Amino acid sequence: MARYRMRLRTDRSAVDAFAYLADLRNFADWDPGVASSEQVAGSGPGLGAAYDVDASGSVLRYEVDVFDAPHRIRAHARNRWITSVDTISVAVDGRGSIVTYDADVRLNGILRIGDPIFGLVFRRIGDRARDGLAETLGGTPVR
Repeated sequence: MARYRMRLRTDRSAVDAFAYLADLRNFADWDPGVASSEQVAGSGPGLGAAYDVDASGSVLRYEVDVFDAPHRIRAHARNRWITSVDTISVAVDGRGSIVTYDADVRLNGILRIGDPIFGLVFRRIGDRARDGLAETLGGTPVR
């Protein structure tokens, strides 16, 4: 299992930050590992929305299974090789907000033996996504 958790402080309101992040079509704007993200079910962000996300040449269909605006969204994807669960939480922080992005990716089947190495690679992927999100939101990483 590879897990990456990032927290950012931004001057954007919690409502604004959540609205942007809950629309998974925006993945490609801030995550350099995502070539495109297209909504294929639902009408805008919400419970039951689904998105085809082209990440590193592999398309994953993310389905939103938790949607609690403007606080939390969770989406999951599974293909032959991996299972991914991404949770985004947004909390008010003064005039801005704290965004927490938690990605849990597991290799499926026999590939699980590669989890320790995948974890190292996933950390680098996550760091690039964190930097892109910080730039897009005008935020700074926090612990």
